[in-house]
Amino acid sequence: MKKFLALCLTVALATGMVVGCGSKDEGKSGGSEDEKGGAVSAKVIDIDLTNEEYAFGIDKNQPELLEEVNAFIAEIKEDGTLDEICDKYFGGGEPEAVKSAKLDESKDQLVVATNAAFEPFEYTKGEDYYGIDMEIASLLADKLGKELVIQNMDFDAVCLSVGQQKCDIAMAGLTISEDRKEYVTFSDSYYQASQRLIVPSDNTEFDDCKDAEAVAAKLNELKESDVVGVQQGTTGQSYVEGSEDLGFAGLPAKCQTYKSGSLAVQDMLNGNIQYVIIDAAPAAAISESINEML
Repeated sequence: MKKFLALCLTVALATGMVVGCGSKDEGKSGGSEDEKGGAVSAKVIDIDLTNEEYAFGIDKNQPELLEEVNAFIAEIKEDGTLDEICDKYFGGGEPEAVKSAKLDESKDQLVVATNAAFEPFEYTKGEDYYGIDMEIASLLADKLGKELVIQNMDFDAVCLSVGQQKCDIAMAGLTISEDRKEYVTFSDSYYQASQRLIVPSDNTEFDDCKDAEAVAAKLNELKESDVVGVQQGTTGQSYVEGSEDLGFAGLPAKCQTYKSGSLAVQDMLNGNIQYVIIDAAPAAAISESINEML
């Protein structure tokens, strides 16, 4: 299963963007021009900086929900449903809209906490939700016989809201970490992820890199005056700032946080920061989306 998902992601990245080292949103960038006079675009360095696992964060006071979620994850892996959902976002499938009911405590509802700025796992078009996690959430609610309610919030509030019992489950491209276990109980893993580096297309510093160590070595040459953008509360922030929990030493550069990865990439193309670090699938989706608008 994990090999299949990794292959899907590799294909999507290889066909969806221009990448470095061997080789998708919110407005149009007013960035600079490259040496040929064209607009500088976003380039994803096609090397995994980390190895992570995504899981769902369950309310600690609902052990029965944890059991039901784990059984559901095993089921959709076994019967190919998870593969089919991923193919909608990494292959040639058609993403499906997911609708949220209004919160009503008199009804039997599954209340999901998410941050819908993390394509292809969760994002919005109008009032509808899309994404791998959102389609899984819809199927899970159906399986449990509950009405689905999606609560969209800042990423760093997702686990907290579950810990405070305002929501039942966090579904937001969550990397399993000890720090987050303070607020939630993690389900079994359903997806393997990684962090990747986004640079301006005219940047050639990483073109000769062959592995994560080579990229990390160059990143560690940054100075305190250099700025790396991240989506607030994500593993990318932990990678830049350092995290004993996740085993990240941190970088010598300043970490600039943004409400979304799209805003970070746009600021990079405007010349205000040097790089962006974010999860691999969102890196591909954000870069492709912004580059199409240039």
